[in-house]
Amino acid sequence: MTTNDTNSNQFHTGSVYKRMLQGAGIALVLITIFLAGVDDPNPDWPKFWMVKPLLVVPIAGAMGGVFYYFMDFMRNQGLWIKILANVISLFAYLVAIWLGSVLGLDGTLWN
Repeated sequence: MTTNDTNSNQFHTGSVYKRMLQGAGIALVLITIFLAGVDDPNPDWPKFWMVKPLLVVPIAGAMGGVFYYFMDFMRNQGLWIKILANVISLFAYLVAIWLGSVLGLDGTLWN
């Protein structure tokens, strides 16, 4: 009798969507707080200059959430590997947020 071990390699879409929403939500809160501090925007900027960072940064945060999801296989391999996976995931998320902020704020606050 043969056993099929396909359950360990399945892609759980509900879990990845949950991580994407968490990553995008954190990024949206951070960029909203950052943009709320702009009192006098430059008149040379477009009228709806805030839309671009409010879209780009949460998308970058969602990609960071996807990376966190894909690191789940490492979290089941022991304590030190779990800690390493969490540190790598946090670093990758911060890089994604930083790059999203640079792309989103290009031409306005990032000049």
